[in-house]
Amino acid sequence: MAHTPPPEFAELLGIVRGYQRSRAVTVAAELGIADLLRDGPRPVDELAATTGTNSPALYRLLRALAAIGVFTEGPGRRFGLTAMGEHLRRDHPLSVDPAARMFGADYEWRAWAELAHSVRTGENAAVWALGEDVWEYRRRHPDDGDVFDATMAVFSRADTGGLLAAHDFGRYPVIVDVGGGTGAVLAGLLAAHPCARGVLYDQEQVVANAAPVLREAGVLDRTSVVAGDFFETVPHDADAYLLVRILHDWDDRDALRILRTVRAAMSPVSRVIVVDAVVGPPDEDPLAKFLDLMMLVSAGGRERTEEEWRALLDAADLAFLGTTWATPTKYVIEAAPR
Repeated sequence: MAHTPPPEFAELLGIVRGYQRSRAVTVAAELGIADLLRDGPRPVDELAATTGTNSPALYRLLRALAAIGVFTEGPGRRFGLTAMGEHLRRDHPLSVDPAARMFGADYEWRAWAELAHSVRTGENAAVWALGEDVWEYRRRHPDDGDVFDATMAVFSRADTGGLLAAHDFGRYPVIVDVGGGTGAVLAGLLAAHPCARGVLYDQEQVVANAAPVLREAGVLDRTSVVAGDFFETVPHDADAYLLVRILHDWDDRDALRILRTVRAAMSPVSRVIVVDAVVGPPDEDPLAKFLDLMMLVSAGGRERTEEEWRALLDAADLAFLGTTWATPTKYVIEAAPR
């Protein structure tokens, strides 16, 4: 007698094949399909001619993505955008396009292909696969660096509402955004608190692209843009030092170096505001735990439990004051000088 496989079989098989969906979205993003559908549905032959692709093969790609809700297929092999697919448009304020192209980039795939190396040795898979860390790789490949910066800007815009709800940033007259990229988070915080001033601090090639972001938010006149290396120094005597998705990029040794640099710049009443994941208990919190796996493979950092955050802050001579949930993968962690 034949037996129907249990649902767990199908679920696990779907997980095993998950990379296929991810890769299909990346290819659609690289081709700019969502942008071509901005003004309405178009036939696949037209899309193929515009993108220089094989029409039957493009049809197979798009119908598969339509089956999972990214596009919608109409009569005559015409494809349009769904609400989900709108987020692949490059002009969408919350565009997933740069993330699709970053996570689907060759160097990321090469790093993930060496996950077993990380598991066997504890070493960073990207360094093993590329011969250098991802930061140096992106410096040498500025197009990949630009895609990374664009991805971080989208993540920042997506997170800002949650951060504002989780913490009162209006109590800080001067906020330094350490490693703040092109300023998307800082712009959102300053726009919400008109009396605050900001300092955007990151590497020179990154902050060089910040002015349009700050100008669009109407906060350019309240923001100082400073270039530097957070392993060496940060601006002194601010009321708050904001580190959004920074410390998880680094192992404990380097994260401690960053925190000690910040601690040296603080006044007795300054606060450190870390925005990162706090890893949940066993058998829960897959978002944070797979993000931690990504840190092992790609950036070489890690996500941390509350106990690990307490220990790291304590080693930097900072007192842990508490955590507040902000988004599905982000907490606001507040600390003060001891």
